[in-house]
Amino acid sequence: MEGNFSPEALASLSGPGAVWILLCAAASYLMGCFNGAVIVSKYILRDDVRTHGSGNAGLTNFFRTFGGPLTFVVILTDVLKTVFSVLLGAAVFGHFLAAPLAGKYFAGLFCMLGHMFPCMFHFKGGKGVLSGGTIALMVDWRVALISWGGFLLLAALTRYISLGSVYAGVAFPAATWFVYRSVPVAILAVGCGGLLLWGHRENMGRLLRGTERKFSFHHRT
Repeated sequence: MEGNFSPEALASLSGPGAVWILLCAAASYLMGCFNGAVIVSKYILRDDVRTHGSGNAGLTNFFRTFGGPLTFVVILTDVLKTVFSVLLGAAVFGHFLAAPLAGKYFAGLFCMLGHMFPCMFHFKGGKGVLSGGTIALMVDWRVALISWGGFLLLAALTRYISLGSVYAGVAFPAATWFVYRSVPVAILAVGCGGLLLWGHRENMGRLLRGTERKFSFHHRT
């Protein structure tokens, strides 16, 4: 079954294979640390996004604070770092474990960790929505359709980006299990979804209290 490790592959995982998987985790985390919102705001705009609005280094807070064409630079940065991480994971796990799918989820998880807890920015990053969404697009169109479809629908109908994100955090591992029925891959997907929910824990509280801020295309001038 796709995503599972054969006994032969696991038995052969020693020495260089184990080292490469550890290097994959470290490289994916470090790539995740290149947070687009922080880099653009701090080094191009000279005005750290984390000092504004929600204090979060994510796409939504960046757009609300600065807007403008540099928003697309933030998107491109966060998408590309996730794409590179996922491809790296697929290559490493495909070579040593004959399980490239698991490698995609594995590297994606560590990329999300880097994005949310970047060591170079005092472990204060974004909430992982764009990274998680990119992982979904990279692994399977069915997982992406379930995750992105519900996210976009809820965000459009309610204008609560956080509500769509919470849905995606639950839907991503559920869709992964529905499509693959692989325990190792499902565990990694639960890790990704759990990070997304953890990043939105305060938003969930505000949603329950009715104090969450709705998304608007207007930003501070």
